[in-house]
Amino acid sequence: MHAQPGSPSDPDASAADRTDPLDGGAGRPPLGDAPEGASEDLREPAPPVTRRAALLSGGVLLTAVLLVVLLLMPVPYAVNSPGPTLDTLGEHDGQALITVDGAETYDSTGQLRLTTVSTTGGPGYPSSVLGVLQGWLSPSRRVLPVESVFPQDATQEQLDQQNEAQMVSSQENATVAALEELGYTVPVTLTVHDAVEGSGAEGVVEEGDVLLSYDGTALTSYGQLIDLLDETTPGTTVTLGVQRAGSEVDLDVVTGAREDGSGSQLGVYIDPTFDPPVDVSIRIDQIGGSSAGTMFALGIIDKLTPEDEANGQVIAGTGTMDLNGAVGPIGGIRQKMAGSLRDGAEWFLAPADNCDEVVGHVPDGLTVVRIATLHEAREAVEAIGAGEAGDLPTCTAADAS
Repeated sequence: MHAQPGSPSDPDASAADRTDPLDGGAGRPPLGDAPEGASEDLREPAPPVTRRAALLSGGVLLTAVLLVVLLLMPVPYAVNSPGPTLDTLGEHDGQALITVDGAETYDSTGQLRLTTVSTTGGPGYPSSVLGVLQGWLSPSRRVLPVESVFPQDATQEQLDQQNEAQMVSSQENATVAALEELGYTVPVTLTVHDAVEGSGAEGVVEEGDVLLSYDGTALTSYGQLIDLLDETTPGTTVTLGVQRAGSEVDLDVVTGAREDGSGSQLGVYIDPTFDPPVDVSIRIDQIGGSSAGTMFALGIIDKLTPEDEANGQVIAGTGTMDLNGAVGPIGGIRQKMAGSLRDGAEWFLAPADNCDEVVGHVPDGLTVVRIATLHEAREAVEAIGAGEAGDLPTCTAADAS
């Protein structure tokens, strides 16, 4: 006997044994696909495609395409998100972020992480509907009108150049401030670029004048000039010794008041050129702006001191750095706090002038320390590393009022 297609292969099986109880009777194929070798008339014919079904399928496909296009369509918003953080004591792309020549350096077991913000919406990097929706739904992102973040007539190249210039200036300020914090004298040439309109220096100083002395005191550093102005009452007539066209000239200048009411301002724009006794190089690509100045300065201090200041702690932070060591406010601090926690930081150094944005928005697991100067930031790192951070100042509800 020969087995029928789809029947048991046992040659001794009877006709009844070869009938599947589900096939509805002997000789009918079982449910499912037709057995191999079965004739075409045993296969279930495919139902015809109706015009209505075709239109429905086409409509679904078109709707899906339109939805994708809509979600990816550029919109006039900027979205700030947590960007990468980098350890100023470590490496980036296989190279140390900070290298020092001309002085002994020391290793650290901790991390001092600079923080960044990733922003879409500028030239070359438009925000999409999807990105904006994600920004509105995420507590670590922020959506803003694009015109409040980017100049409308600026090109991507112009913005890149501006960010690069700010980064270079930030690195120079950090180097000078860090070295002077450590007690170094950083020789400087203080060249007048212009006078502030309406100041006592207008019409007195000239572009290209090099400041040599202040009321008879020889100027040896930028910080020294700032200190002298701190001690001068606004409205005082001071004598500036300058070098002009190869000759030394004395100029009488009436100082003006600072906006914060402390000390005097000279009323001149100065283009300083520094000659640091220690050669500090900072290598970092694809990151611009000036907000990393404080963390650069702390990294330089840590490398040049034998103490292990961070002592195994992961400390992140932000803030601009002036030549005289003042920490200035920055943008995107909430995104920077979120990025710090994501990358393992437990401590965050925040500029005092950003405290109003910090209060009520500190992620769980992150402790924020309030700083206004490089010296305060250095003391905070040392206290954290020593396990004595309980008394460090933080942002309070009073800062948010």
